[in-house]
Amino acid sequence: MPFTVTIVRCPKCNQAVYHAEEVQAAGKKWHKTCFKCGLCRKMLESTTLAEHEGDLFCKQCYARKFGPKGVGFGGGAGTLGMDTGEHLGNTAGSEMTNKPHYAPPPGLDQQ
Repeated sequence: MPFTVTIVRCPKCNQAVYHAEEVQAAGKKWHKTCFKCGLCRKMLESTTLAEHEGDLFCKQCYARKFGPKGVGFGGGAGTLGMDTGEHLGNTAGSEMTNKPHYAPPPGLDQQ
């Protein structure tokens, strides 16, 4: 009975992947050096990995490329939002403010 060896190829570079250098993700075996985000080329870990149609992305690039788009789905400070703040005590007719809605501590005069 002949002994057969199956050579596993890295989906990124198409070179042979040996057991000592493999990383398994998205149902494939990758080289450690090829296990990078498809957009920003950042090295990936199991906690930062997002897969789309066999391609690897970091979670930030995945959200940027395949996440929801439009008003209210921006990222970071200064983006538009559809939140009226009703869960924070704001009403639809009142002016929104960043001041807290609780009484000041005793001994402080209100300005």
